[in-house]
Amino acid sequence: MAHVTVLSDATISEASCSLAAAFREAGIETAALDARLIVAAATGLSQEAVIAQAGERLNVEQSLLLEEMRRRRIAREPVSRIIGSRDFWGLRFTLNAATLDPRPDSEALVETALNIVKAEGWSQAPLRILDLGTGSGCLLLALLSELPAATGVGTDIAAPALDAARENALRLGLADRADFIAADWLDGVKGAFDFVISNPPYIPTPAIAALPPEVRCDPVLALNGGESGLDAYRRIIPALAGAMREGGWVVLETGPGQAESVWHMLDQAGFRAGAAAPRVYGDLAGRERGVAGKRQG
Repeated sequence: MAHVTVLSDATISEASCSLAAAFREAGIETAALDARLIVAAATGLSQEAVIAQAGERLNVEQSLLLEEMRRRRIAREPVSRIIGSRDFWGLRFTLNAATLDPRPDSEALVETALNIVKAEGWSQAPLRILDLGTGSGCLLLALLSELPAATGVGTDIAAPALDAARENALRLGLADRADFIAADWLDGVKGAFDFVISNPPYIPTPAIAALPPEVRCDPVLALNGGESGLDAYRRIIPALAGAMREGGWVVLETGPGQAESVWHMLDQAGFRAGAAAPRVYGDLAGRERGVAGKRQG
């Protein structure tokens, strides 16, 4: 592979083209987009400004930073890890080494939850939402951004993840309605929540080594679902009744081929499919993405 150097006297446009060429040569499918995002981060400009100021020249510091970012991306580190943030549900979330990198497919959880809220007539209700394994806080904060009367709690076992979630809540203006606590799933969690949402680890342990390099950059705790991928659900689902009110809803993301097994656990725990949502929901690509259930008395 040819070595591509971003020169200190290059223009923003030249640097973007140089990065994109290096990424294409490395087999990265989103080469042009990745180059644009990285140049924007290194220069402190918006993506729009990168285009508008294409003729501006980089200084030495920006050039060195771009070269380091180029090296990391060619090593298949995700752009979100390199620039330290990811857009999710139209909101920007700061990430750190303890947080899962939120991906667009997980927006299906938020969409499903909001569809249920609308069908139940809860859009203006003072809902209490619990987000298990909150990571960056993206699921809880996305919901709170859409539900002005709701409040929520996010739990995580990793203290640095909770720090990131609190930072995101503060920056998004949602800190007064979101609390983040250290907990191993529902251990020690008290209260009767109206809604529980979670994207737990669901990758079977033997499959982790075969994941794409970008996914393997996520913390193992956020990926490893045990031998079958279902360990977290076996912890979460039996404990839900102690944290939810009757008539409340749970929405869980699942891995490929896991939805029916997880639904069976919910069924055994007293959850039923309701008119507000199917028991198994899909994402924009039509793939099974998770399950939703309503707690019965």
